[in-house]
Amino acid sequence: MPTITFSLKDLQNLAGKKLKIEEVHDFAIYGKAEVEAYDGETDEIKINFEDTNLPYLWSVEGFARLLKGILRLHKGIPEIKISKGDYQVVVDKSIMKDRPFITCFAAKGRKIDDYLLKQIIQLQEKFCEGYGRKRQKVSIGLYSYKKIKFPLHYKAAEPESVEFVPLEFKAKMNLREILADHPKGKEYAWILDGWQKYPILMDDKNEVLSFIPIINSDFTGRLEIGDENIFFEATGTDESAVNLAANIFAYALSDRGFQIYSVEVKYPNKKIETPHLENEKILIKNEHIKQLFGLELKENEVKTLLEKAGYNFHNYKVEIPAYRHDVIHPYDVVEDIGIMYGFDKIEERPLKTFTAGSVLRMNDFTCKIREILAGLGYQEIMSGVLTNKPYLYEKMNIDDFGTIEIEDYMSETYSAVRSWILPSLMEVFSKNKHVDFPQMIFEEGVANSRKGEKIEEFERIAAAVSHEKANYTDVRQVLDCIMRLLGLHYDIEEAEHGSFIEGRAGRAIVKGRKIAYLGEISPKVLENWNLEMPVAALELNMTELFEIVEKR
Repeated sequence: MPTITFSLKDLQNLAGKKLKIEEVHDFAIYGKAEVEAYDGETDEIKINFEDTNLPYLWSVEGFARLLKGILRLHKGIPEIKISKGDYQVVVDKSIMKDRPFITCFAAKGRKIDDYLLKQIIQLQEKFCEGYGRKRQKVSIGLYSYKKIKFPLHYKAAEPESVEFVPLEFKAKMNLREILADHPKGKEYAWILDGWQKYPILMDDKNEVLSFIPIINSDFTGRLEIGDENIFFEATGTDESAVNLAANIFAYALSDRGFQIYSVEVKYPNKKIETPHLENEKILIKNEHIKQLFGLELKENEVKTLLEKAGYNFHNYKVEIPAYRHDVIHPYDVVEDIGIMYGFDKIEERPLKTFTAGSVLRMNDFTCKIREILAGLGYQEIMSGVLTNKPYLYEKMNIDDFGTIEIEDYMSETYSAVRSWILPSLMEVFSKNKHVDFPQMIFEEGVANSRKGEKIEEFERIAAAVSHEKANYTDVRQVLDCIMRLLGLHYDIEEAEHGSFIEGRAGRAIVKGRKIAYLGEISPKVLENWNLEMPVAALELNMTELFEIVEKR
């Protein structure tokens, strides 16, 4: 889901190898990514990462590090040297209840130019918005520490007790005023909802660096072109995620030629040195590889594949780089073995186990509807049950109507259970703009929604058509055909739905039960999905429709 941009020349310099754009396309697959565009005039690459549990890849530095492993330009985990720094951050007990974790480091030795500043800010924003859950779980601050007087103090303050000039403003504001009047305050005020005191990072002269996680100071909290001494801090509610943020940035800046210096963080009951770059270890077995992929690999082959994937390996003990926190099971490592080996090179094997069973009547019914849609020229797609709220609601221009969210998700892309299917079709259209039109697709599957404490599950089917003249009639004819073949009479009432054009949307009703929405997708939704062609769509509640058919 995260999309980043960088120059091809920069990628080549970081990777240490001349690369053609076609090669970048091929290498992107290893990072579960896709090159969306390349502008030969500006040399800018736009790449989209579908999997959001590898945030180190959301930077050209991290992507280049992956490429260097694949190309065997380095083996295993890259070395990073942390020098002892003379910096201290004192954490006050007042902050320990609400946002207790902080990790920091300093980076020196290279002047920042305009391009590098944009790359640093890009990684900061992508990490905080995605992995950091819109700054709630983790937020990051970057500063030019030439204006900072150490030690720093991380504490909680009364909303009206602290004033400073926030970024992009000219006048001082207190914390309450920032939440009410500053654009970033309005955007992120929800994080501090209900808090009596707010997180503040100050230096030893009582100069505010940042109102965490809202906005930096315009004086001490601005990183500018020409700066060469950077101070990094990450705060949050999850210690592991905060440490990961620091590790990713430490490696990225080290890759750029910066020297990294440690910071002592003094908590009320302990002292720690950050960043915490210890590599965790996990034991795998050759049986795991054979069981999952059917491959019988020698130890030296496993070692080579894992070193390409950026691990250290010795006697089936695998060392995980500190900038990766996605490995929680041996199979996570084995998956990377499969990626580096090449899934297309794994031989197919026949089924050895056979069982007898019977088809559910509901499945027979859904198959009948699928056959009708296929007969009308629609192509079936299959997408995952897990998705995310921006896809389900923000891009579809509707409010959340009861989402089942994953509490401790590893990937924001897969952080919620789908509550309807049409967003999946829109995503397919957005990725197939290069394919000839008309495009006619459908999908059938399970959707779940929360009604208070109750979880409801429905079988649903959605169909959509896209071409330059796609309209309401296209999908109304589809619904007519389905209902006629089922022998059902239905009525249409005009409906209001944020995903559809007003006055061009309807609700299908059978025997008093509302079983479908249909209509023309609104221009706002098309814009959200970067679509230029019109789209008309419908979505049927198959569970409701099946119950009606069964009761006839």
